[in-house]
Amino acid sequence: MTVLSIRMIGDPVLRTPAAEVTEYGPDLARLVQNMVETMHSVRGAGLAAPQVGVGLRVFTYAVDGEEGHVINPRLTASGGLQADDQEGCLSVPGIGFPLPRADEVLLKGFSVTGEPVQLNATGMLARCFQHETDHLDGRLYIDRLAGEDRRSAMRAIRNGRYSDVTLDTVSKRSGNVGSAFGMKVSLPGSQGAGA
Repeated sequence: MTVLSIRMIGDPVLRTPAAEVTEYGPDLARLVQNMVETMHSVRGAGLAAPQVGVGLRVFTYAVDGEEGHVINPRLTASGGLQADDQEGCLSVPGIGFPLPRADEVLLKGFSVTGEPVQLNATGMLARCFQHETDHLDGRLYIDRLAGEDRRSAMRAIRNGRYSDVTLDTVSKRSGNVGSAFGMKVSLPGSQGAGA
């Protein structure tokens, strides 16, 4: 398995709606395995394929002891809004804001082998599913912010040096870092996996 490079805000792949998966097989299984490894290496709660440069409707998650993946997810909100729970994103590192989300969702999709999956989620897991599904639709959580939170987020992004963050993140990963295109890159002086 390979730790993939995470794309940062400003990368067009994060703003492009992902395509439906049409072929199930070893390439898809490898992508999911690599996404799981990448998500764990950065201590993420979830990771969508566009975040690693792959424009497919796939995401992985690991929240409160629940771990898995969903291919071609369809999300239905079925609960009230959560109030002021903090949200952040691996593709917009270093900032987080309170964002109301539905407290309960129903997620339907497929496993990596093409078997139907149906998951009911509440709380943090429901938030994760909504966040990752937004990624698949070309949206970031900051797009949902309003008022002073939105202004603060935009200021932080304008003042941020995300190309530096990307290089710093890569340099902290293990010596064999994979790109989103399946190539291995050996980085001199690389340290252990970073968060």
